Amino acid sequence: MPGRASPLLAGLVLLLAPLLAGAQDLAATVARAARAQVGVTLSYDPGYTRIPYPNGDVPAERGVCTDVVVRAFRAAGVDLQARVHEDMRVNFRAYPHRWGLTRPDPNIDHRRVPNLQRYFDRQGRALPVTRLAQDYLAGDVVSWKLPNGLDHVGVVSDRMQDGRPLVVHNIGAGAREEDVLFAWPQTGHYRSFPAVPGRRP
Repeated sequence: MPGRASPLLAGLVLLLAPLLAGAQDLAATVARAARAQVGVTLSYDPGYTRIPYPNGDVPAERGVCTDVVVRAFRAAGVDLQARVHEDMRVNFRAYPHRWGLTRPDPNIDHRRVPNLQRYFDRQGRALPVTRLAQDYLAGDVVSWKLPNGLDHVGVVSDRMQDGRPLVVHNIGAGAREEDVLFAWPQTGHYRSFPAVPGRRP
């Protein structure tokens, strides 16, 4: 039996390779779609806005940090507005109750960092938070706690600076691609599209 393990493993890798490659392509799509928001989303606007469902959005020239993530994921065919709402509709008690809501609200739930964190956690997408730049791949989502106590989130870029991947985020002046991966204490690290071992998207 021990001698058969290697061929079996090799066969499994061959079977999974197309799926992993496809996931890597989606991760790269997310990273590119996040960067594409730079110069388009020019302001930070946390105001409550009624939006269509599904695939609803506020005007592209404005938004909050979560909108960077939501818009980037939609480019990869994932509507976090719908995904979060559907999970909250069935599992409302599993989500944070910090805003006085008694039921899910598809206009705003996906635009709140703690809800995205809980959704990714519930989907098994959480990874360890580390101080090692190589642990963060393009298309990953990272969350932080800012000095003012607010939650923040961004998308890891496929561009590097001084050995660290840049991050696309909106902290107040619109979407920016900046060297902020380790700028604040991280509260979460999530990967929705598994990477091919040994390769960086």
